[in-house]
Amino acid sequence: MRIGDITEVIERFAPLALQESYDNSGLIVGHPDDLTEGVLLAVDVTEEVLAEAEREGCGLVVTHHPIVFHALKRFNSADYVQRCVERAIRSGIALYACHTNLDSAPHGMSWRLAGRLGVERLQVLEPSAAAEGAGFGVVGDLPEAMPLAGFLRRVMERTGAKMVRHSAPVRHEVRRVAVCTGAGASLIDAAGRAGADLYVTADLRYNDFMKPGDALTVADIGHFESEYCAIELLFDILSENLRTFAVRRSESSCNPVHYMQYV
Repeated sequence: MRIGDITEVIERFAPLALQESYDNSGLIVGHPDDLTEGVLLAVDVTEEVLAEAEREGCGLVVTHHPIVFHALKRFNSADYVQRCVERAIRSGIALYACHTNLDSAPHGMSWRLAGRLGVERLQVLEPSAAAEGAGFGVVGDLPEAMPLAGFLRRVMERTGAKMVRHSAPVRHEVRRVAVCTGAGASLIDAAGRAGADLYVTADLRYNDFMKPGDALTVADIGHFESEYCAIELLFDILSENLRTFAVRRSESSCNPVHYMQYV
């Protein structure tokens, strides 16, 4: 199948026009007319993911994060970005990223994560003028109130998070929950205005945990943990439209962050 036919399916769901100005979504390595017998889905392009694509005969790797975010001035294997791009070119593997356009697409990343957590009646937290229903983050309600600690345990179980960093509990039960995959500190105020009891996101800095005060509790579950659902979302998009084509979920897509707990 033509790579362009595969990426066109993705872009119907998440048009490239929805990506942020700083982003680099789209076809990064390869040509739309190149052919492939399979696609491998991952969060990041890594050397392990490329090795898996080579083993499985996948000529296209689709990731959430772009392997090239800043301009490359040389290719001499000096870092993992250069090594991955070089290896992809040598192996004839195309690299495609679906990043902030997948985040802000209607029913995109935050919708998927919120659904996994049992949050219903979702609305966009920060709407975008780029398209009807587009925007970042979502807010909704649980079918019934849950203890905060119990809901955070659910978050860990359903995302694989090894730990959750959170601010001081404001309410010991939660019903209204806001969710934003990836780095979502900029939406803390929006979550408060939306009446959320809890805001689940990632990449919060020290002062971000002080910002909400007594308005709501914020929880940082980790960047990878919040965005691993990209693989599932992309798999559904492609499988529903390319029913006879080989779409594989990477077994090598791993969190680069490791945790050590002292007990």
